Amino acid sequence: MARGPEDVLAGLRVRVTHPEKPYWPDDGYTKLDLLRFYVEAFDLYQPYVADRLLSFRRCPEGMLGSCFFQKEKPAGMPPDTPTKRIQHVQKSTNYVVGGRLETHLSAANMGCIAIHVWNSRTRDPRQPDWICFDLDPDSGLFADAVRAAFRVKAALDALELVSFPKTSGGKGLHVFVPIRTGPDTDDVLRFAERLGTHLAAAYPKELTMESRIASRKGRVYLDPFRNGFGQTVCAPYSVRRRAKAPFSMPLAWDEVKPTMDPTSYNIGSAARTLRRPDPWKDFWTARQSTARAFKAVDKL
Repeated sequence: MARGPEDVLAGLRVRVTHPEKPYWPDDGYTKLDLLRFYVEAFDLYQPYVADRLLSFRRCPEGMLGSCFFQKEKPAGMPPDTPTKRIQHVQKSTNYVVGGRLETHLSAANMGCIAIHVWNSRTRDPRQPDWICFDLDPDSGLFADAVRAAFRVKAALDALELVSFPKTSGGKGLHVFVPIRTGPDTDDVLRFAERLGTHLAAAYPKELTMESRIASRKGRVYLDPFRNGFGQTVCAPYSVRRRAKAPFSMPLAWDEVKPTMDPTSYNIGSAARTLRRPDPWKDFWTARQSTARAFKAVDKL
């Protein structure tokens, strides 16, 4: 028997409007399917969004309409939604703070399919607790992102930094490094840029630090800017507005293979996928000092 909205939201102060709206019409998934996924995945998802500032990619018509990014708290969210005001160079922004299920379901009900998060907590936005390497293959081939990910892993291994891979939910991969807080955002960004520059010089036919798409010429872009102040990355387990409704799936390194299909991790397969052992179960206990690595990166 099909479940209604009340089954998803039992005990929560969230009302689903137009639950039958076809967000992924070609795949048969609705807005309600999106909310169901976030309920089912929340125990795994919550540690990566709790006490973090959020940015939303709002797609009110799902795959059938346009999307836009929103950093300011949407007007339609509950008035008690946690927020934090951040002063940027030219303006201040009231960001939504993640971690409450009601917050994330309210956002999804407003068409926020993908949730993007800062790499720091609200208590000190300038002190990241992870480093992110965003690997974007210009070829569009996931296999190229896989090869680049292992280049990044080898360099991090040489610096004695433990890393964790995940699908981006698109054509690329993200490599996360959990760290102890202490370094400023600018120091973390500088480290990511230096490591990327080293790798691009070592493998110039495969990797690039060129932010201009026209200059990448089939190489994988090692985007360091997910580490800049106020920059965000798609959260682990965040759904993406792409065909098949994939989500960003944490992986063990031995699962990262050129032949894998990243879209196989989608809201339709979630019931099976979310029951498997958590490949990132040691993520938070693996937080590590960066002092040695930050000094050694230029000597690779």
